[in-house]
Amino acid sequence: MRTLLTGAHGTVGTALTGHLGDVDLTLFDRRQVDQTTEWHGDGPHPHADRAAIAGDVADAEAVRAAVEGHDAVVHLAGYPRTDGTWEEVLKNNVVGTRTVLDAAVAAGVERVVFASSNHVVGMYEREHAPGIYHGTDLEVDHTVPYRPDSPYGSSKAACEVFGREYAENRGLRFYAVRIGSVRPPAYDHPYGDAERGVDEGRWSRGSDAYREQAARMKATWLSRRDCAALFDCCLRDSSVGYDVFYGVSDNERRWFDLDHARDVVGYDPRDDGERWDGPPAARGSTE
Repeated sequence: MRTLLTGAHGTVGTALTGHLGDVDLTLFDRRQVDQTTEWHGDGPHPHADRAAIAGDVADAEAVRAAVEGHDAVVHLAGYPRTDGTWEEVLKNNVVGTRTVLDAAVAAGVERVVFASSNHVVGMYEREHAPGIYHGTDLEVDHTVPYRPDSPYGSSKAACEVFGREYAENRGLRFYAVRIGSVRPPAYDHPYGDAERGVDEGRWSRGSDAYREQAARMKATWLSRRDCAALFDCCLRDSSVGYDVFYGVSDNERRWFDLDHARDVVGYDPRDDGERWDGPPAARGSTE
C-alpha cells in the first residue's frame, strides 16, 4: 500500500518509519532534516539520508501534488502541543487537515489515518488528576463526549468531525487515533518524561514532580512499537468507514479503553508501563 506520511520527521513519524513493516511510505514534512533537527536517539536523525517531499499541509497545491498516486494518507502533521494559540492550531491543524482530506478525495485515496490526541478528552484527566495516575475505575472510550483541555484539543476534535463528514459524504475511510504519550527513543519508557525533566534541570530524580510524571506515563505511555502496530492495523483494516481508537500501550493503570481497538482493527499492544520499576539504567525488571 503506497502511503503518504505527513509530519514524517516528528516523534510519531519516526516511530512509524522505524517500526512499520512492508508499508511503502512517502515522507512529507515542511522541515528538511539536518544536523540541527531535534532527535533524542542514537546517532543522526533517522531521516537524515532519506528522500522526503518538503511542503506545508496548509498549502493546497503542495498537498494535492504529494497525495497523487497514493492509496492512503497517514496524517500526523500539525501543531503538536497544548500550548498552541488558536491561530497556530487553526492553520496547522484545522486548515491543514481539511486540506489533506480534500486532496485525498480528489486523488481517489481510500483511507486517511489521522493522528488525533488524548487531549480531545483531556478534561477527564484534569478533573481526576493526580489520583488518576495511580489507578482508577474511570474508563474513557470512543463514545464519551468531547472534553478538550486546550485549543489544541479542540482543533483535534474538529478534525475528527471533519473525518466523519468526509467518511459519510465522500466515501473516505477515516481512522482517528487518539494518541497517548509517544516519546523519542531515548525516552521511550514510562520514566521518559520524568528523566527528560532531570536532563533539562526541571526537577531531580526521586522528587515529587519526578514521581508524578512517572505515574502519569505508566498510564498514558504508547511505546513506539505499539504506536506503529496500531497505525499498521488501521492501514490494513477493511471494515471501518469512520471510527476512533485510543493509542496507548496495554498499561495496567490506563483509563483509556483498548477493547474497541482490539475488537475492530485487531490491535494487540505488547508493552505495559507497569512492567517497569525504574528508568532503563536502574531497572530491576526486564521484559
